[in-house]
Amino acid sequence: MIAALFVANPGCYIGLPNVDPWDKDRDARLYAGPHPVVAHPPCERWGRYWHGGPSAKVRRTLGDDEGCFRSALDSVKRWGGVLEHPEASHAFLHHGLRPPRWREGWKCTSDGWACCVAQGHYGHRARKLTWLYYVGNIRPPELDWSIPEPRPRLDYGFHSAAERAARKSVVAPRVNVSRLTTTENLATPLAFRDLLIDLARLSAKPYATRAMGS
Repeated sequence: MIAALFVANPGCYIGLPNVDPWDKDRDARLYAGPHPVVAHPPCERWGRYWHGGPSAKVRRTLGDDEGCFRSALDSVKRWGGVLEHPEASHAFLHHGLRPPRWREGWKCTSDGWACCVAQGHYGHRARKLTWLYYVGNIRPPELDWSIPEPRPRLDYGFHSAAERAARKSVVAPRVNVSRLTTTENLATPLAFRDLLIDLARLSAKPYATRAMGS
């Protein structure tokens, strides 16, 4: 059994066998174990547009996520498992984690391991670089660290039709420069979900069992 924290309902973790989903209504900050976790704490106040973006009417506060990331991190450290957040998240440095670099693989950080991996290798339409933080009895396995083929970007940051047209004029024709929808941006591909679940389950394996090949 693993616990999936801060997940959407409906979403790709709902209804899976041996997965205990904690959506907004259950409040994943209240999770008290004992199973290893896959944690997807909200990222809106930690990303590049933590302030709300150029069109926001109200400027937000960096890290104002009501303690969700801190809670997710504590759960991973206490029960084992993996935490997922977007590449360049300010939350890592803020909470004492070494920000990983793309294509350098797993690196020791704090009490666990961190890496940067492209969800594009696991079914996402965009490259979607993602940071993972893993804690477990076993060193995490190697992932696909290669460079994804050109594909749609999550968001080019266009602020006008003129900017969009200018970008299209300098980008290779085979790259679709249209933005993905919000739903597509946030969706966790099923293959990536399964990878995270496998990491969480691996985290609970004792060294002796792993050494025997089970």
